[in-house]
Amino acid sequence: MIWLRNAMPVCWSRRCSSGVSTTATRTLVVSNSCHSSLRSDVEMIAANHRIGAAPSVVSMARNSSHSYNLHAQQRYFAASTAPTTTTTTTTTTNESEMKDEYGAMDDSGKTFVYQNFVLENGQVLPEAQLRYQTYGTLNATKDNVLVVCHALTGNASLHAWWGDLLGDQLAFDTSQYFVVCCNLLGSCYGSTNPTSLNPLTGKAYGKDFPDVSVRDSVRLQLLLLQQELQLHSVKAVIGGSFGGMQTLEFAVQAGSSANELEEDDAPAYLQDNFYDAEGNPFVRSVIPIACGAQHTAWQIAISEVQRQAIQKDPHWENEPEKATAGLEIARQLGMVTYRTPKGYQTKFGRDLMDATSPAYGTQARWQVQSYLEYQGQKFLSRFDPITYVKLTEQMDSHDLARGRGDSLEEVLRRVTIPALVLGIDSDVLYPLTEQEELAELLPRGALKVIHSEDGHDGFLLEQDQVGQHIIDFLQLRE
Repeated sequence: MIWLRNAMPVCWSRRCSSGVSTTATRTLVVSNSCHSSLRSDVEMIAANHRIGAAPSVVSMARNSSHSYNLHAQQRYFAASTAPTTTTTTTTTTNESEMKDEYGAMDDSGKTFVYQNFVLENGQVLPEAQLRYQTYGTLNATKDNVLVVCHALTGNASLHAWWGDLLGDQLAFDTSQYFVVCCNLLGSCYGSTNPTSLNPLTGKAYGKDFPDVSVRDSVRLQLLLLQQELQLHSVKAVIGGSFGGMQTLEFAVQAGSSANELEEDDAPAYLQDNFYDAEGNPFVRSVIPIACGAQHTAWQIAISEVQRQAIQKDPHWENEPEKATAGLEIARQLGMVTYRTPKGYQTKFGRDLMDATSPAYGTQARWQVQSYLEYQGQKFLSRFDPITYVKLTEQMDSHDLARGRGDSLEEVLRRVTIPALVLGIDSDVLYPLTEQEELAELLPRGALKVIHSEDGHDGFLLEQDQVGQHIIDFLQLRE
């Protein structure tokens, strides 16, 4: 059963950047012509967890959209001025290598709002808003569903970052499946986040935004799937990196046919039991990619250095939305961890920007230096410092065993559904050993290895390998 605890889904009326009020309805979106090219490694080097503008061909019956940029951020922080940067980067011949086909970030989609959403830590969000998009057609039995989860800086526009896997006869086959993608809770692309207005105060949450866990984000998505979309069950949940962590949470929360916790003894956040009408698992299979069962000390350390870069920015204390210099550095560090030493050497070597640059020293202009500066500056147009801090903290909350049992083995053995675990042999951020452990602990787990020189970003760059593994897995379960 689902415990509502004085909470109910409601329609949501919001004001878009155009000033026009839009009201959410329960109309489903059908779209099977959404594609974007992710073929070129030269283009893909531009961003981890790529995102882009939603093509105008996507029909949004329950639509609310605007591009996320620095001016949009200031709508929530009215007293602030748009942050600026005085650093100038010369990109010359290297600019083509950094080209990103995604363009402006977009928060398009439909909106689900759940009132009085109780978080794992006991805090309550008066209105937990979830932005989502759907593709394809729902069948009569409401069970031909794929859910795809985005990574750290993603959005609900699946076509913008995994577009080569979306469409007829592709991994996310819109002629066969009804595909759902949500912007996770706490992200700045339509879902409730630090720049959102707190309905209790009328002001932006800012740094007071509650601590959200991965299991909070997934539970809200499950409520959307069951209550708003009224689905019977989900064929598979799929996601990479942060999306993989969400996928594993789906497996634990909705991938068993019985809950070992007594309802009266369970914490409020565990009292939602997600089964189908017959008591079977609501989620019938999962494909977690490039992640582990817990965020480890290694991954927390990397996140913490990124957060400290932002928190040491002189603006963080009193004007945190202006801590953009720190955010640039945080993004640059992330861009290093997403790839490999070999990948950086192959792409940049010791090449300088031009012949006028000194061979070394303060005035030297390395191509890799220019690339990182470019990535940091570009990131400011689509993300804000507080949201980045809060989302990396949410990633660090990832621990499937917390509050559920004495060990990962105890928790994961309750997951009765098939699981295909994909790992990348060159991933230094989420090393292959973590996926090997997952496949071993999941009772019906299997491991497939993605061969790549591109490290963690291989889950996005190696489209052919990833897509074929997904197709093979889904076909076995027809």
